[in-house]
Amino acid sequence: MLLGVFACTPVKRGEYTEGSGTIFCDDGFRNVLDEEIEVFEYTYPNSSIIPFYVSETQALDSLLENKTQAVITTKELSKEQIAYMKNKYKRIVRQQCIAVDAVALIVNKDNPVSSLSMADIRGILNGTITRWDQLAGNDTTRIRIVFDNPGSSTVSYMREKFLPEGKTISDNPNAYAQKSNAQVFDLVKKDPDALGIISVNWLGDDLSVAKKVPLNERMEAYKAENDTVATNLTTEVNILKVSNPTEENDFNATAFKPYQAYIYSGEYPLFRKVYMISTAKKSTVINSFYMYLTGFVGQKIISKTGILPYHMNPRVVNLR
Repeated sequence: MLLGVFACTPVKRGEYTEGSGTIFCDDGFRNVLDEEIEVFEYTYPNSSIIPFYVSETQALDSLLENKTQAVITTKELSKEQIAYMKNKYKRIVRQQCIAVDAVALIVNKDNPVSSLSMADIRGILNGTITRWDQLAGNDTTRIRIVFDNPGSSTVSYMREKFLPEGKTISDNPNAYAQKSNAQVFDLVKKDPDALGIISVNWLGDDLSVAKKVPLNERMEAYKAENDTVATNLTTEVNILKVSNPTEENDFNATAFKPYQAYIYSGEYPLFRKVYMISTAKKSTVINSFYMYLTGFVGQKIISKTGILPYHMNPRVVNLR
């Protein structure tokens, strides 16, 4: 029943529609979307956005089956899919990049490994590197690869970047699927042999600190036109640095953590774009939310999560 609840009142330019609507989102971006919805609904109390946190595959399928009119995903619709939505459902697709996310690799606080190269990551995922002592120290236990779920955008990104066509991370006997990014984080905190694959927005301290502030005060901070960059990442786990020595960078082996400054510069190599896709009509609350999320305040909120807002320039700061 929730999937069909949309407002139909005509709206003038710059106004926001009242009513309810749904959005399907990959679990990797739950932290971001929860805060966006909370602030939007506080600002427009007669509006309600109902999120469904699913795999990226499920989110895109739901959009293409017209079960929802909005998704957040790391993939754009193709020209063929856009034409399909127009011909079959009379839906006009609007899609815009809202952020640049990074995939982070995390380990337990007792793990001596502090950095990996892209070649190391490829070896771990394809099974040629199976023990921690092949990377650092003398721990001969097996590396337990932990990820959220086989259909997630994070897993899809790592598979496409590091594995040959037809192979999956689940093929590795040392890989273990969880149900969410939160479960990956909690398991790594407890297991010294785990290597977690997770979206960096789950690791930023700035948003968790912000959430302790009353919502009305957070709103004023989000509206302020000042530069904002999230520089604090969690200390509950170790976040690995990643290097990418290639001919293009003169085989520079310097490794970087997934801070916004290094995502922005491209020095942290594991990054991907995040899109909001909407097929909602202009007289709906979902279209209003689309405008909000791609606007100043929506982008300012993203800047507090550890990932990079697409429409705001970050300050490049020195991080030690």
